[in-house]
Amino acid sequence: MGAASRPGTAQTGRVPPDTPPEEGPDDLGALLSRVPEGWTAVAYRGRRYGLSRTSRAGGRSISVYAEELGGDDVISTNVYRTAGGDLLRPCEMPAATVLAFLCGWSADLAVGEG
Repeated sequence: MGAASRPGTAQTGRVPPDTPPEEGPDDLGALLSRVPEGWTAVAYRGRRYGLSRTSRAGGRSISVYAEELGGDDVISTNVYRTAGGDLLRPCEMPAATVLAFLCGWSADLAVGEG
């Protein structure tokens, strides 16, 4: 399914290039459900990151922060779960950067190997 045919993408005009078809940026709830509470080592675009999720106010406010391990890259956003839907509020970066990360990270199986 192309970006233009995904619901809601016509309004935003952008879909990160590595967005899996089954989990697009318009399903923020599904992307958030992939992120475990607390700290987790993950991989994204061949690099390792420490990914943190902190939920507050009974899960109505969620902070997601990822920092490249041994590098300079950072991903940071807050999500507010309101009656009108989930509101993505990236911290000093484009929403597309955050959505690409949320769509593209995977479990880092190399953690603990030495």
